[in-house]
Amino acid sequence: MADLRQFEALRAVHAEGSVTAAARRLGWGQPTVDYHLKNLERLVGSPVLTRSPRGSRLTPVGMLLVERAQQILTLSERAVADARELSQLGRVRLRFGTFATAAATILPFVAASVGDLGIEIDASVEEVPTLVDRINRGALDAALLYTVPGYELPLRPAVNAVEVHREPLVLALPTGHPLASRPSIDRAALLTLRDERWVFATSADDAIDRVVADAFAAEGHALDIAFRTDDFQVILGMTAARMVVATVPRLATTAAHPGIVLRPIDDPSFVRSILVATASSEDASRRPPAAVRQLVTAVRDGFAAVRAGGGVAG
Repeated sequence: MADLRQFEALRAVHAEGSVTAAARRLGWGQPTVDYHLKNLERLVGSPVLTRSPRGSRLTPVGMLLVERAQQILTLSERAVADARELSQLGRVRLRFGTFATAAATILPFVAASVGDLGIEIDASVEEVPTLVDRINRGALDAALLYTVPGYELPLRPAVNAVEVHREPLVLALPTGHPLASRPSIDRAALLTLRDERWVFATSADDAIDRVVADAFAAEGHALDIAFRTDDFQVILGMTAARMVVATVPRLATTAAHPGIVLRPIDDPSFVRSILVATASSEDASRRPPAAVRQLVTAVRDGFAAVRAGGGVAG
């Protein structure tokens, strides 16, 4: 197994251009640097340095190793720094915003996970436009957001956002609907619903609604938006009552809903991308970076449990 000191020696030689200079940089003796480099070469079975009177340079194998070594050493240094920081924190409170379906699914898991580390969550449940505004203003340390690929959220460049979960959108139909017998709905079948009454979210900018409306608009059809609500239970209830049809994310359909059928939409455009956004370092300067990273890790772990199909046990 590789020793981190082997990677440190290789990185120092790459930066300084010679074993002698690398030893000075590290505060080691030159024989110690040579010892670790030779052990690394024995481990990989190939030279990692080419030596000459003018200094040392890395071989192609050495260049591959130093690239990976930099990643490993950075993670190792961050892990130690995070552990040291967390050990000195006592308790810290983070401001975390989320939308409703994610709150119901993973918020208890996240709160329990970070709570064990001494991190308290000051949680708020809001619609995505409000969450975007608050993370842009630095009023939140982290926020769970969603969009549809191709429909970008108006986040400031300093806000970092990464995808933590992707889920299909499904078509909710009342039982007995002509399309209900299909195992899935392709785009052509979806477009036959142009004369149906639809229910959309309260916000006119909701990405799920936009991808649906834009698909019909591309064929010259404007949908009849009969009702707007952000309550998925209301949406599903209205669908069961044969008042509307709707497109909903999979997370909103974890319970049984009599009177409706849910059919996947066989089109890669109809997916919801869930992102965790973190405030810029300037906005979060009073918040320990290690605590924020632990919060993001807990969110990832929560959605990993969702993907595994086992839910997120408390």
